[in-house]
Amino acid sequence: MMIEKELEQIKAETEKISNEVSEGIKQVDPNQLLRAYLPVDGMIHVLSVKDKSVAKITSPSEKALKDMQGTYFAGEKSEIITFENNQYAFASSPIIWTDGSIVNLQVTKSITTTNEILSVLRIVLVATTIISVIPVLLSTHFLSNLITRPIKTMTETMKDIQESGQFKKIQLEEKSRDELVEMGITFNKMIDLLQTNFKKQEQFVSNASHELKTPLTIIESYADLMQRRGKQRPEVMDESIEAIHSEAVRMSDMIEQLLLLAKHDEKWNIDKKEVNITELVKESSKIFQNAYHRTVEVNTDEVINTVTDAQKLKQLLFIFLDNAKKYSEEKISIYIEKNGERPIIRIADRGIGIPENDLPKIYDRFYRVDKARTRKQGGSGLGLSMAKEIAEALNIHIQVESVEGIGTTVTLTF
Repeated sequence: MMIEKELEQIKAETEKISNEVSEGIKQVDPNQLLRAYLPVDGMIHVLSVKDKSVAKITSPSEKALKDMQGTYFAGEKSEIITFENNQYAFASSPIIWTDGSIVNLQVTKSITTTNEILSVLRIVLVATTIISVIPVLLSTHFLSNLITRPIKTMTETMKDIQESGQFKKIQLEEKSRDELVEMGITFNKMIDLLQTNFKKQEQFVSNASHELKTPLTIIESYADLMQRRGKQRPEVMDESIEAIHSEAVRMSDMIEQLLLLAKHDEKWNIDKKEVNITELVKESSKIFQNAYHRTVEVNTDEVINTVTDAQKLKQLLFIFLDNAKKYSEEKISIYIEKNGERPIIRIADRGIGIPENDLPKIYDRFYRVDKARTRKQGGSGLGLSMAKEIAEALNIHIQVESVEGIGTTVTLTF
């Protein structure tokens, strides 16, 4: 930009000199006139068509320019030229000389000062750049370490998990909430989920190995008995087949319950819709009554609707109806009513009841109030554990009231 400015300036000066020299050349001596316009650090050269020097005046500081050969140009010309390792701004303009011929008025001006300023500026810019790059590099190194620290920590934590087989979390500074911290929080949540699922898997294996051992032993024993005595004694064959079938059915039901309990809470796939509770309870009780030949009485005076998952609600009802069937011989009563805006279902039986000190433990897996009786009737101790999880998923509160020897009432409040 500075060089372009020098060219524009020398071009304007040359044009001005040409105009004034053309007007005053007949009244004043040309050499005197040209000397008046001579640049401080340059030269004015008048050149004929045949490259013959008509007049040449140089400033004291640029006497070396006298030896520079000139070239005639038909029109205006401006450029940067180099002579003896020095740079000059050069401009040429045609004018009419004293004898009426057309000559070139050429003005040459040194731009050494401009180049010196540019050199100083270059040094300043390079030095400033170097000085500014040092803190930039240092800060970049610091920031890169700061940014990649959570990633390095996460990588190291993953390696530790891989080597040790133990679940570990990343220690996070909760002060900042940037993307890397969010990534760390997500990683920790993933570890929590993996740990939970791993514990559920361990628990499932433990529960399955514990609970399936007895029915498998029974099946093996009866199969051995059939093999030894079944052909000779038909009653033994019948008894063995019945026992094996019963235990196989119980195992199938138990495995299904174990798989449901092994699911994570978010995997129940709840599908809530508007449901007619009265109709659903009546339909479910009829199915249960036909399957088990037990009387189930539904008591209600109104049609009650709510938003819930119909299939999960049926499953919940069957669990409590199955328990009522196992522990009582008389009819099972179901009451449907509302407490304000909250629908309520009560399932009551007149059975053996539950001792008061056993009530807090009924939701524990594999817990049985009467182990001998429940084993005989096929209980696995898993039904109420599953009922609790289903109820929580459906946002239903379960309340169990029982008097030993009189019966049990289960209240489901939506």
